[in-house]
Amino acid sequence: MKVDYLVVGAGAVGLAFVDTLIAEDPDATVLIVDRHAAPGGHWNDAYPFVRLHQPSAFYGVESMELGQDRIDESGPNAGFYELASAPEILAYFERCMAKLVGSGRVQYAPLSEYRGDGKYVGLFSGEEQQVEVTRKVVDTTYFKTSVPATHTPKFEIAEGTLFMPPGELPCMIRGDCAIPSHFVILGGGKTAMDTGVWLLTQGVAPERITWVCPRDSWLINRRFTQPGLDFFEGTIDFQAALMRAAIEADDVDHFFLELEKGGQMLRIDRDVLPTKYFFATLSEGEVETLRQIGNVVRAGHVTHIAPGRFETVEGSFDVPEDSLFIDCTASAVADKETVPVFQEGLVTVQALFAPLVVFGAALTAWLEVHRDDDATRNALAQPIAVRQGPAAYLTATLGNVMNRMRWMREPDLAAWLAKSRLDPMSRTIAEVQRTRPELLNTLNDYRDLAKRGMPELMQLIQKSRES
Repeated sequence: MKVDYLVVGAGAVGLAFVDTLIAEDPDATVLIVDRHAAPGGHWNDAYPFVRLHQPSAFYGVESMELGQDRIDESGPNAGFYELASAPEILAYFERCMAKLVGSGRVQYAPLSEYRGDGKYVGLFSGEEQQVEVTRKVVDTTYFKTSVPATHTPKFEIAEGTLFMPPGELPCMIRGDCAIPSHFVILGGGKTAMDTGVWLLTQGVAPERITWVCPRDSWLINRRFTQPGLDFFEGTIDFQAALMRAAIEADDVDHFFLELEKGGQMLRIDRDVLPTKYFFATLSEGEVETLRQIGNVVRAGHVTHIAPGRFETVEGSFDVPEDSLFIDCTASAVADKETVPVFQEGLVTVQALFAPLVVFGAALTAWLEVHRDDDATRNALAQPIAVRQGPAAYLTATLGNVMNRMRWMREPDLAAWLAKSRLDPMSRTIAEVQRTRPELLNTLNDYRDLAKRGMPELMQLIQKSRES
């Protein structure tokens, strides 16, 4: 087999890259190799009640809309753009793959593992295939997303303990399985939050839930992450709030507290200062729902679970004997350092505008086609390190602004961004310029504020590194 590009991974990142690549380069040929039996990456293993953090309107691939571009009318997301569910996303990626393969320039090898040097092996057949790659291997597995279904717990589980990942919760009604009197949610991340909201919306009384939350998180208010003209002023206000917070803040905690004053950041318990941040986005309705859970154990990570009891690094706690422990401790993405996106014979797709990784994948493909050498491409594709913690958000914010400034200085790139489905900012600004020019004053105010805020943001980052 001979192809121009061998793409490792058929998840959202891989499909977004290939979709843009073949749209921009009419001659490129591609082979996609993936371990799963169907496209969609970690979505194949996700719990069934999971939904996107971000609106469906700017997720997926450039050439195909996800969802119906509608506003939810009920539930905790009411008033905001729809969030696709896991089944919707998997069906969407099936259609995407069918379209790519239908182009005649893309081949797909599911249930296969890439072994390097142009070799991959069929996981069922055991047969090894050798591929001649004429241009580059594209690694879309940099993030190695971990989900509960494929995660190995780091704590001991005593024999006889009722234990499952969240994805199995809806299956409890099958067979003769008794519904437990109590639920123990293990973990403090977005999966744990989704699980808490799901249990409560299924009618589980708050007193029947114990939440073992090692660290509280700062949360982005979904109100300020919406696309479209109706939300334009709020979106720009979020960006302006980041600059105002940088100007006012003395340290990282103060930065987040300033954002909380304006409603851009939320926390579940107003009496606990969060020490975690990783772009989790919730609506105010979801936060209010989670505040119903009164039994929250903040005693570090769990080390051992057993019928009627669990232990953490700080103590031992009793729960009802038939309690079901729900493992939400998988870390979606581990902290990672960046590497050059473009290297000789290799593209390593990373975040170019955090947290919109899929947008970054499409942009990476555009740069591969429209810039002539890797040095030029890398100058426009400065990856943003994926790290957890409040201080990392300041670095990501700085990286986002700097990258955006680089892109706007390239006329052909700016023109592509203005039409990009996956870049809500540029597309919305272009629409404002066409139809609502009076709103541009909001954007001009932000630019003036950014001139003052950027140096202050850099100083805050430096101070956090020294402390």
